[in-house]
Amino acid sequence: MRKKPFKTESKRMLDLVINSIYTNKEIFLRELISNSSDAIDKLYFKSLSEGGAGLDRSDFEIFIETDGEAGTLTIRDNGLGMTRDELENNLGTIAKSGTMEFRADNMDSLKRADHSSDGAESESENSSDDQEDAEAEQPSGDSPLIDIIGRFGVGFYSAFMVSRRVTVTSRPFSGDEAWRWQSDGTDGYTIEQAEKEDYGTEIILVMKEDRDEEDYSQYLEEYRILELVKKYSDYIRYPIRMEVSKSRKKEGGDEDKPEYESYRETDTLNSMTPLWRRGRNELSEEDYHNFYMEKFHDYEKPLAWAHIRTEGLVFYDGIIYFPAHAPFDYYSKEYEKGLQLYANGVLIMDKCADLLPDCYSFVKGLVDSPDLSLNISRETLQQDRQLQAIARNLNRRIKTELLRMQKDEREKYEGFFKGFGLQLKFGVYNSFGADKENLQDLLLYHSLQEDKMVTLAEYTEKMPEGQDAIYYACGGSIARVRSLPQTELILDKGYDILALTDDVDEFAIKIIGEYNEKPIKSVSDRDLDFSDEEEQESAKEQAQENKSLLEAIKSALGERVTDVRLSKRLKSHPVCLTADGPLTLEMEKVLNSMPAADRQVKAERVLEINGSHPVFETLRLLGKESEKLPVYAGLLYNSALLIEGLPIEDPAAFADDICSLME
Repeated sequence: MRKKPFKTESKRMLDLVINSIYTNKEIFLRELISNSSDAIDKLYFKSLSEGGAGLDRSDFEIFIETDGEAGTLTIRDNGLGMTRDELENNLGTIAKSGTMEFRADNMDSLKRADHSSDGAESESENSSDDQEDAEAEQPSGDSPLIDIIGRFGVGFYSAFMVSRRVTVTSRPFSGDEAWRWQSDGTDGYTIEQAEKEDYGTEIILVMKEDRDEEDYSQYLEEYRILELVKKYSDYIRYPIRMEVSKSRKKEGGDEDKPEYESYRETDTLNSMTPLWRRGRNELSEEDYHNFYMEKFHDYEKPLAWAHIRTEGLVFYDGIIYFPAHAPFDYYSKEYEKGLQLYANGVLIMDKCADLLPDCYSFVKGLVDSPDLSLNISRETLQQDRQLQAIARNLNRRIKTELLRMQKDEREKYEGFFKGFGLQLKFGVYNSFGADKENLQDLLLYHSLQEDKMVTLAEYTEKMPEGQDAIYYACGGSIARVRSLPQTELILDKGYDILALTDDVDEFAIKIIGEYNEKPIKSVSDRDLDFSDEEEQESAKEQAQENKSLLEAIKSALGERVTDVRLSKRLKSHPVCLTADGPLTLEMEKVLNSMPAADRQVKAERVLEINGSHPVFETLRLLGKESEKLPVYAGLLYNSALLIEGLPIEDPAAFADDICSLME
């Protein structure tokens, strides 16, 4: 029989489909099943809109069959079927979508039928243009009419990625004649009359021979078919069935040594109804827990979740989850963020990173929308308004859920923050604080006064009259922060201090800068001064009187410090170390601890001495000319280093100085 050429530059176009458009060969089964689903949707639509057979959804199915000996994979459906001309037009013309043509020809009827079909009316509120979601208390409104999947007319040809011959036998619902379309690929195709008892379409793929690293025979294995259906097509609305091998105990056998026999049974491979398209009033807490643990392979129940249904400029369903713990690789480069992305129940991407900002990378879940602009392979997204609108809506919803948990389930939120608070802080610091307004209310810090975690809002609400700033101190632990000499005077005044113990804390808090019009200050800030005018004047006189002594101490310490001054922040402690300039001592520690640091940075260190402490009186008695002054200066400086958690630059010299005093 003479072969007919394809109605495009077939060899080149088909080569693009097979080798360039799709990145993953296993996608072919998703595409063929989606085509079968579309064919059934079309027939169901016709049965409703034209007063035809009045078919019920339970009458339809997609059947898969494998034959290892013959090397064939068969996908069969009882959908609308195709006439000879439709086979010619739809399969003989690459990139011509019969589904899109059907949609265009029947759009008015589709809309009418969509509103009249059972379960098609949604009780959810319409959202405004900014995509505020309506809570999904209503049934799903899952219409089998509008959500036909095919768009580009190339999905069918993905079969040639894994097969050397494709045979399509189809009989239309409204006709008695069946036709067979067959092709080996780029050389063209044949069409001939065939025998087929029932309406619908059967596709037989003769798989390619295994070679090198290409394993085509895997697609003839039952477990592999089940795996792919579960992964990509689990929520196709019609049952996908296959006869599978099973085993059972033989009757009448020895109970101690039972014998088993093999048999075959037809199983439904897909679950059909997505949980996220069901109303929340239909679902229990256990349903949400089980779905999360199975879908996202977690051994622990989620802390919280949100079931989302949004209508407006963009329609989508979804569920987002907040895990109870961070994955082992969460803070590593190997971790991949993203939500699962579905289009009409068909998995498009396993991790769509564009739907989540980095600060919310811990969120698990999925989004299902018919409105996304996909590329021709339906494997990746085009960057467009729909995607951006969904991402914005999700961003708001995630924050809303976290604030709800923070307010109503505080213990649970604090558990969440232990695992993922660091990521929120990085989010504040990244992009020069672009997200600080969005994230600052989600942060928790340990209050030294209350000895518990508090938000910035809770801190400011309890500020006593006269306190004009939010105070914080940095250290490796709560105990270390509490022991800092700089905290004593502030706590004695009745002002609270936030303990910052993570490396990123001070970087993030400086980005925030102020909260509720209250500046955020370190207990080591240079301009920190709680003295009145009389005390300030007295301090100036004391500094002037001891100017030469302070200069002598500075000279003894050399380049280790940029200044030595009398402190305004010390109460009972003799000495502390602070820094002038934007680089603080805590920042110095963090930056120098990074593996990629090619050179060490150093803050402008300042040694502050308590002018009211007996130690300073000893220094005054020694005088600036004393031979022991450098020893005392070194001891004070090294003591301040230890208090700040910084390494002593010369431990041996420090030990010698102590011994010399003991002698």
